[in-house]
Amino acid sequence: MMQNQKPPDVKIGLIDDHILLRDSLAAVINSFEGYTISMVADNGKEFIERLNPSNKPDIVVLDLSMPEMDGHETTYWIAKNHPEIRILILTMYDSETLIHLIKSGVRGFLKKDVSPGELRHAMQCIMADGNYCSHTITGRLFNLMKNQGSKNSAWGNVILNENEITFLKHVTTEMTYKEIALQMKISPRTIDNYRDALFLKLNVKSRVGLAMYAIRSGIVTMIY
Repeated sequence: MMQNQKPPDVKIGLIDDHILLRDSLAAVINSFEGYTISMVADNGKEFIERLNPSNKPDIVVLDLSMPEMDGHETTYWIAKNHPEIRILILTMYDSETLIHLIKSGVRGFLKKDVSPGELRHAMQCIMADGNYCSHTITGRLFNLMKNQGSKNSAWGNVILNENEITFLKHVTTEMTYKEIALQMKISPRTIDNYRDALFLKLNVKSRVGLAMYAIRSGIVTMIY
């Protein structure tokens, strides 16, 4: 009678120029059963140079701030060339950064003061469900993105007019609301009205929520 074979370890890549933090993370991750560090790199350029079929990670834990090929550039490259690699950002982030990173293919976010237990939980979620976020608001938005396609979704039967669709396209850019108003050739007050009406329609409370709807509904196309 054949015994069940142990599944292969999940391979983790670490990209961070802070050597002490990176080495500490590597030691913690290697202590987790079922996970192993397959490669480390100081920045995105070094990651690309070292990447090969034998060390290709299932998950990349990535810092945003690096001196050469930072986290944003590395995220874009991975999403374009290896979309099967799941990306977990380890950083202190804000809403605007979050919008662009999710559009680029990031699967999860963790703060740098994360506990080992949460780090392991995040990697488990990314491998099993696809997404993870430690921030409660953005975590709920990830869940909305996953559930939007179901018949019971709060977004499923939303009807938008042409101006609302145009506004949502601009929301995912770096433009301010005033700049969006100029682009759409309408008053800032009208933009505020669009925003507030969409908050109610989509049951969200922030620009990030609007952006998530635009991405998930296909109004704005993601890279991957």
